[in-house]
Amino acid sequence: MTETSDVAANDSNEPIAERKRGRSNWPIMLVAVIFVVVTFLTWHGTWFGRSLSDTQLSEYLSEDKNYRHVQQSLWQVGERIVKGDTSVRRWYPRLVELANSPVTEIRQMDAMVMGQDNSSTEFHVALKSLLADSEPIVRRNAALSLIRFGDESGHDEIVSILQPYSVNAPKSGSVVSVLSSGSKIKMGSLLVRMNSEGNIDEIRSPVPGTISEVFASEGGRVDPGSKLVTIKPDTESVWEALRGLYLIGRGSDFEVVEEYVEGDQDMPARIKEQAKNTVKAIRDKYKP
Repeated sequence: MTETSDVAANDSNEPIAERKRGRSNWPIMLVAVIFVVVTFLTWHGTWFGRSLSDTQLSEYLSEDKNYRHVQQSLWQVGERIVKGDTSVRRWYPRLVELANSPVTEIRQMDAMVMGQDNSSTEFHVALKSLLADSEPIVRRNAALSLIRFGDESGHDEIVSILQPYSVNAPKSGSVVSVLSSGSKIKMGSLLVRMNSEGNIDEIRSPVPGTISEVFASEGGRVDPGSKLVTIKPDTESVWEALRGLYLIGRGSDFEVVEEYVEGDQDMPARIKEQAKNTVKAIRDKYKP
């Protein structure tokens, strides 16, 4: 999830007085959300480089082992959807299949790309299934993409982005090493090494962010399910979550959103401003 335009934040000149009226503005709201996905794909464009021919795209999409090739092909399908290229529909069945890929990075990107075409019933169904994915990063991307379908079923997942994420011990063992509080991490960063019955297990982060609390200590024993660390969300995840709640936020979301209105020394000013706009949008929607 990456930085997007402020369209959603600034398009609040006409408050939504009631839920019914709010739903009538779905077309405008859905257009705004596209910026979440477009900028994500643009960022990946600099990563994946050269364009693929249709033949190469088909070959890359069908690969099972080189997940980077699959990601590159997914990005280019998404880019062509944004440009209105309907010829990419030939690969839609493959995109739906990839929602079941064993590779997290593929499901993560697939969830973002399928959000590009909110006219596809197959994409809508696949995205709803990804809300039950084992990986939080996939569930989050699916929840954000579902907004473009007028589907709020990912609401709770989006709210959870704004809250600390707990990483727990998968089994019992002794802690060999653990990152310190305040460490900035990416998805996949090594958090804890554990010795379990003579085997060294590496516990990696399923989400990006900053370690806010450490509960495990080197040399200490932990039981299955014991909390090891908690992770505070990264800036871009917070940004996208606030933008999502600007559109589908509920009265129960005030408390978690208002924490970002107060500001955070690790968050830029634009986060505080977006939080203010999100709070206002929710209040306008639910005021008597």
